[in-house]
Amino acid sequence: MIWESVKLAVRTIRRNVLRSILTLLGIVIGVAAVIALVTIGEGAQSKMTSELSKLGSNMLIARPGAPTPGPPTGGESRSFSERDVEALRNGLTGVRAMAASSSKQVKVIYGTASQDTQVTGTEPSFFDTQDWAFTSGGTFSESDARSGTAVCVIGATLVRELFQGENPLGGIIRVGAMPCEVTGTLAAKGQSAFGTDQDNTVVMPLRTYQRRIAGSTRIATIAVSGINQEVLPALQSAMAEILRETRRIDPGEEDDFTVRDMTQIAAAMSSTTSVMTGLLGAVAAVSLLVGGIGIMNIMLVSVAERTREIGIRLAIGARANQVLLQFLVEAIVLCLIGGLIGLALGYGLAALGALLLGIPMGFNVTMAAVAVVFSAVIGVVFGFFPARRAARLDPIEALRHE
Repeated sequence: MIWESVKLAVRTIRRNVLRSILTLLGIVIGVAAVIALVTIGEGAQSKMTSELSKLGSNMLIARPGAPTPGPPTGGESRSFSERDVEALRNGLTGVRAMAASSSKQVKVIYGTASQDTQVTGTEPSFFDTQDWAFTSGGTFSESDARSGTAVCVIGATLVRELFQGENPLGGIIRVGAMPCEVTGTLAAKGQSAFGTDQDNTVVMPLRTYQRRIAGSTRIATIAVSGINQEVLPALQSAMAEILRETRRIDPGEEDDFTVRDMTQIAAAMSSTTSVMTGLLGAVAAVSLLVGGIGIMNIMLVSVAERTREIGIRLAIGARANQVLLQFLVEAIVLCLIGGLIGLALGYGLAALGALLLGIPMGFNVTMAAVAVVFSAVIGVVFGFFPARRAARLDPIEALRHE
């Protein structure tokens, strides 16, 4: 009986193609919007987590001043000193690598090519804290760091933009007004979660940077990489305690520095992205309800148009529950067709969005199944009232209907 109702529903839909298409639009748009927004949101969350992991594993970042959104680059607050760095180096345990650094935007020139880039002065251990591999050459030595030698390591963007196919090793680039020998090139990391090009970088000894680029001994950031995830809470507390002591902050006074756990930042950003994706999905789901109301409206019109047909069926022996089932199946079939079209359209839009935004895209089977099932539920909920109205028609009154 159900199969016969399905075939009859399909014939009815084909008989009123334009009206059926207009009825489907609400469901199609609702399902497509939910699928596209949630899929793009999940892709953005995945990309953000991936990019944050590129900043270094099990890493703590200390910088002067109160917490602010964005990458830890230091502010105008009282900067760190060599004394702070040495105190941390001597007082911390469970550390895999540690590096102090400062950075600023400088124009870099090689031949006739130039590029505005982020120049960072730091220690050789910087690359260990960042989990940053080399494609050629290597880092500067400890003796270079101590003596302030004019040597540097460059990122993949500078290799491409400045050297344009030449071997950069041993090349002399001009960083601001300072000539600098390239000793190594870094593996590409791409854009960070904060929107900056991590490969557009020059890394040199901290002392060289302080003397020749910054003109000051200011240290903006101290990065500490723990041996594993478990030591980070204790390490974070120890860093705060040591820095309070070296910076002579009295008990009860607010810290003039911040120690941030990159894992916590990643979790917070991921949570925020999930909430935003959920809210956008909920807003898009409202159009499904609008589509359901459209289904109910069209089914009521259909009942009114087919009153005489319903009367004939009831008069020749059809039971009320058979009439109810017929109209209910029509509503469900309409919603399922709309759901499947919306599913295909939604993933198509998500693929286009992922391509334009440069984020990964996955096919969530559970979400696809929920979308189809929810479409059927919309059909049941909003198709029930018109179906019940059709089933309750008086056969004699229905046959008199013109």
